[in-house]
Amino acid sequence: MNTSLPWPDGAEVLPIAALRPVLDRLASLVTTHEEDAAQIPGLAVSEEEVAADPPPALEQLVDELGGIELRGARVLDLLVEDRTDVGPYTLLGDARTYYPLYETPDAAVVLTLDEHGTPGAVHGIGEDLSLQLAAPDLTTYLGLFADALEATLAALAERGPAEEDTDTERTEVAEQLMDAHLFAALLGTVDGVPEAELVPAEGDAAADGALALADLRGAALGTRVDPMDVDVPGDPLETHLSWREHGLVIAVHGG
Repeated sequence: MNTSLPWPDGAEVLPIAALRPVLDRLASLVTTHEEDAAQIPGLAVSEEEVAADPPPALEQLVDELGGIELRGARVLDLLVEDRTDVGPYTLLGDARTYYPLYETPDAAVVLTLDEHGTPGAVHGIGEDLSLQLAAPDLTTYLGLFADALEATLAALAERGPAEEDTDTERTEVAEQLMDAHLFAALLGTVDGVPEAELVPAEGDAAADGALALADLRGAALGTRVDPMDVDVPGDPLETHLSWREHGLVIAVHGG
């Protein structure tokens, strides 16, 4: 495994047994719909050298599964090779505090990681840098992803065999279906979602430099937090975020 980032080593490895049902489900979907979907090999089975640097807590998962491709596009990527701190990641700070699961040039879905490297909640990040709660943990997110993939593949199958369809149109439809079943609700493109209140930080959070907190514990999936609503000294784009309570409390810090 590539270890170019100085990952913390205090996190327990996420046991593969807890993920087995959803991994088997994804494998079955890909096998059944191999004309439209493909499984990206994990590190233990890949025949090619992979430059990805996943957090140690995901070791068992990424040994088995590298991700899922839909019509050639990565809709789940567990082996991200090129990390960046721009675009949707502008406010996220230290690359060791999150790990991308899906990304476009303007949006992303990320897994939060605490100071020990323990995985927490999953958030979508929109073009406006707002966050939306995708799932309280990785296992739940993978289940929601599998639901969306299953619905998408079923709809594609109803169009008929891939070899009798137009490649470009089928690919566009696949993207639209995944957006409709999952990504649109997480990436700031759906109106009317619940909003979490940002309140002034107090106590330990304030001592750590946080200006405001949004508490998503118990919040509905899709609940939105807009860090740009917080008045910060200096350049708002120098605002950065940190996580508390397994990624369910978002702290907004000034530049």
